[in-house]
Formats: sequence, structure tokens, C-alpha cells
Amino acid sequence: MPNIKSSTDLRNNYNEISKFCHESREPIFITKNGQGDLAVMSIETYEMLNGKLELYRLLDEGRAAVKEGRKRPLADVMRDIRQDVADGEI
Repeated sequence: MPNIKSSTDLRNNYNEISKFCHESREPIFITKNGQGDLAVMSIETYEMLNGKLELYRLLDEGRAAVKEGRKRPLADVMRDIRQDVADGEI
């Protein structure tokens, strides 16, 4: 269940919110005038999330490259190298 606080809570209880974010590694959602406004998280959680997004982007790029014939799957490359070694070509 998401942890939701008001912007007033953020202003008045910053240390408590910071501690929660660091210990739980979960974001806190901040509302302003009763509407969602911000998501607050520790820098460690942000960097981990950003790293995952970058990994997903790279995986997607790799899948597209294989599909388009610009790259080959690692298993195919390794099979060809092993065959070349067995044939004495390498």
C-alpha cells in the first residue's frame, strides 16, 4: 500500500520522511491540495530504479538488433566459435 503524505507533512516532518525513505527503500507520495504532486525517495532507491530502466532499455535495444539482423544471439556466436575451433580455423 503506498505511503501518502501531504506537502505540509513533508515540510513539518522532513527528517521522519527522509528516514522512512532510506530505511524502507520505498517512495512516499506527496499531495498538494489533496491531489498527487510528487514522489519522494532516497537517492539510493532513485539510482537503483534508474539503473533498472537503463538495463531494460539496453535489453530492448539488443532484442531489436537481433530481430533486425544487426546482431546475433550469444548462443549462436559461441556455437560458431566452437565449431571454428574444432575445425582448426582458430
